[in-house]
Amino acid sequence: MDTLDASYNKLMEKAKAVTILQSTAAIMNWDMETKMPPKGITLRSEQLAMLSGIGHRMATDRQIGDLLDKISDHSDYEALDAIRRRNVYLIRKRYEEQTRLPEKLVTETAKQRAITIETWKKAKASQDFARFKPELVRLLDLRKQAAELLMEVKETPTPYDALIDIYEPNITSEMIAAIFNRLKTGLIAIIEKCQTSKTQPDTSLLQRRVPIAVQRSISKSLAAFIGYDVASESAGGRIDETEHPFTTGYYDDVRITTHYYEDRLTSSIFSVLHEGGHALYEQNLNPDWMYLPIGSECSLGVHESQSRFVENIIGRSRDFWSYFLPTLKEATGTIFSDVDLDSFVLAINQVTPSKIRVEADEVTYCLHVIIRFEIEDALMRDKITVTDLPDVWNQKYQDYLGVEVENNSEGVMQDTHWAGGAIGYFPTYALGNIYSGQLLVAMQRELPDWRRRIAVGEFHHIQEWLVENIHCHGNLYDPTDLITKVTGEGINVQPYLSYLTDKYAAFYGF
Repeated sequence: MDTLDASYNKLMEKAKAVTILQSTAAIMNWDMETKMPPKGITLRSEQLAMLSGIGHRMATDRQIGDLLDKISDHSDYEALDAIRRRNVYLIRKRYEEQTRLPEKLVTETAKQRAITIETWKKAKASQDFARFKPELVRLLDLRKQAAELLMEVKETPTPYDALIDIYEPNITSEMIAAIFNRLKTGLIAIIEKCQTSKTQPDTSLLQRRVPIAVQRSISKSLAAFIGYDVASESAGGRIDETEHPFTTGYYDDVRITTHYYEDRLTSSIFSVLHEGGHALYEQNLNPDWMYLPIGSECSLGVHESQSRFVENIIGRSRDFWSYFLPTLKEATGTIFSDVDLDSFVLAINQVTPSKIRVEADEVTYCLHVIIRFEIEDALMRDKITVTDLPDVWNQKYQDYLGVEVENNSEGVMQDTHWAGGAIGYFPTYALGNIYSGQLLVAMQRELPDWRRRIAVGEFHHIQEWLVENIHCHGNLYDPTDLITKVTGEGINVQPYLSYLTDKYAAFYGF
């Protein structure tokens, strides 16, 4: 008869195998976005479908169910420590969910994702939603099938909630709607004050052309500042170029991407800081938990809190630029030689409604996310169809941000998420912002001089605080529990709104 320890160890061996396979698929997805030749898409879709099928069979192996039962039924189960109990819980959750999904549905979805992403790239380039539409319809139908199956085992009230739970466990669309309503009210008030202020930035200086080669050098300097190693012989990271920036990898191999525009230097600057924040989280998870279920991120909302913290709270602060602007000027020669610190910082913190989420300022950004959440919710409830998407999208951008979308490439096709089947992902962006505000309050209690230290080029103390309070906990807690542990309260919009109000009142004089 197996002992409790023996059963547990066998279960962890199976979990490790699944994790390694998933990390393999992640690198193949990275290659598809960065290095794969266009002709390779058909083969790649088959490769990813096969890996997805193998992963599904591994995750639903009947032996896993037997081991889970042996462990749960063992007389010493209650004596397991919190780490082992969490590992068992996470594997059972995944096992019960995956066993509800037919392998055919899993492989078809993986194949369709690859096809839809490739079609999206071409459709976006040609501003042709009609080309993208049929593939998106097929993929959305597959995701709805999965959602219907998962909502029962996840015990969620709606199919959309079942998909949200994949990215932000135990958070429902009803909870998100209530949080976002409070957030929206606060943001609109700040936006109005900024727009009516007599103080307005000169953003023309940000349109000065900077050669791509120079921008690549600046990206490496930014990575070095935050401690994301892309240069040494023992580097665990790299920076590549894609249409849509992203981060992927696991522990010792975490890669980020960016996109360079000669006349939009800050686009690459802030995408590198953003993705670098994601990468730091992945690379600083507890090394003792590598390959274990708890050795992964808590949630994508928490993940996003780390990227937005680095990108905005640090990267858009006057303190950071008082240190880094001389580095930027040295790298760009005479391009910014006449620009003073205050003018530059005000320009990169301009508040103005825009059409592109990834280019949005810190204050209007969450309105972009709220629009996507509301559209997803309507799609999943069959209140609208894929055919309706452009018109619904364009109207919401007019209503919420007062901007007119001129074509679908800058509208409904601007993001890759729906092309990748990531329904339920978008809300995590705004939740991450909210979490970052709460984390800032907690950090300031323990590191009251963090701004002074950033201004002299010290980031490691902030990184250490994030590692100790967020990264090292991995997936030991659900997101609301982790936020409560670190900040002393559950999800609260007010700290983020207060941070924005204080910051932008100083810039805009209200």
